[in-house]
Amino acid sequence: MKTVLVVDDALFMRHSIKLALEKNGFRVVGDAANGLEAADKYAELHPDLVTMDITMPDVDGIEGVKLIKQIDPEAKIIMISAMGYESFVMDAIVAGAAGFLVKPFKEEKIVEVLKAI
Repeated sequence: MKTVLVVDDALFMRHSIKLALEKNGFRVVGDAANGLEAADKYAELHPDLVTMDITMPDVDGIEGVKLIKQIDPEAKIIMISAMGYESFVMDAIVAGAAGFLVKPFKEEKIVEVLKAI
C-alpha cells in the first residue's frame, strides 16, 4: 500500500483528497497546509507520494517541491491546483514535480496518476 502526504491550504480539499485516496487503496500518513509544513512532514514520515497545491500562504507549492527535493531528490510529487496556467505547470515540473492535475479533479484521475507513478 502506497503512503501519501497531502498538502493543501484548504482543510476541505485535504479531506476530499484523503477520502478519495483511502477509498482507492492508498494510505494517507499526514497532511500539511503549506510548503514548509510539507517539507517538515516529508522528513518525518517519508511517504511514497506527495500531492501538493501550488497557491498556499507562507511557502507555496513550488517552493515546497524544492524543499522536499532537497531532502529526497527521488521524491514523487504530484501538483494539484486550480491554477492550470502553463507557466505554473512548467514551474512545477522544473522544480521537480512528477505530474500536474487541475482542480476540480475527478477521483478516478487522481488515482490513475498516483498509481502510474
